[in-house]
Amino acid sequence: MTTQAPLLASQIVVQVCLFLVAAIAMFGGALQMVLGQPTTEPRLDNVHRFMAGVYFSTGVISLWTALTIRQQGTLVYLLALGVLLAGVGRLVSIAKVGLPKPSAVWLGYLVPELVLPFVIAIAHAQT
Repeated sequence: MTTQAPLLASQIVVQVCLFLVAAIAMFGGALQMVLGQPTTEPRLDNVHRFMAGVYFSTGVISLWTALTIRQQGTLVYLLALGVLLAGVGRLVSIAKVGLPKPSAVWLGYLVPELVLPFVIAIAHAQT
């Protein structure tokens, strides 16, 4: 029986960040799949629920990546990029149509989307 060396501190940081991303994406994706986009037309609700499925699946991939962190390389950077691009999309939305209310909630979503990718990428580069 072989025992693995303990995870490096940087791997633990990446793992914790990916568990956080997984929890947010899986909860948010499931919630949005159920809620849909109730105050809109069928086309937009369809796209909304489709994207909720993509969001949920990204959570599953993040969870698997966190659980198998020792074997992961480029996938960690790609997940970090996806989170960053989600934050950029939120910034574009805010610039185009304004900050939704309550503002603190939406900024609470935005800040981790812009910070976590850098934490993940820097920590992963240390491994």
